[in-house]
Amino acid sequence: MEAGQSGGMLDQMNQAAGIAERVKAAFEEADLSVFSDLLAEDVTWGAPDDPSPECKNRTEVLAWYQRGRKSGMRAQVSEIVTLGNRLVVGLKVTGNQAAEISDGAYERWQILTVSSGRIVDIVGFDTREEAMARANGPVVPQKPGIPERWV
Repeated sequence: MEAGQSGGMLDQMNQAAGIAERVKAAFEEADLSVFSDLLAEDVTWGAPDDPSPECKNRTEVLAWYQRGRKSGMRAQVSEIVTLGNRLVVGLKVTGNQAAEISDGAYERWQILTVSSGRIVDIVGFDTREEAMARANGPVVPQKPGIPERWV
């Protein structure tokens, strides 16, 4: 690997680590403007392996979070693990039907992929084990301009 290439990956890892604290603060403050600053304009958000994610840009991601907030849903960060240019974020979710069924709160996991200092992809998981397995798996390149997804 050439020196420039290893420096680029190290930069991406450092950016992911720096964003981790900002992600935690954004969830704790429940301020979508703080979260907005972390997102790339063309960020995607959806289920694992979904070829057409539910959200395809910053506006759609923020609208999804806004709908959840208006309905009373809240998320508190329980854990953040930095793996290369990805963050595995554990969330304790309250204020919705799934939380009521789970004695008031349930866990949800997301993998946030960071590029050029912003979150470019968000993928949701039901368990920590599933999220960690995906985050530690191989990367499959996607079409140009579309963030890589873990498989």
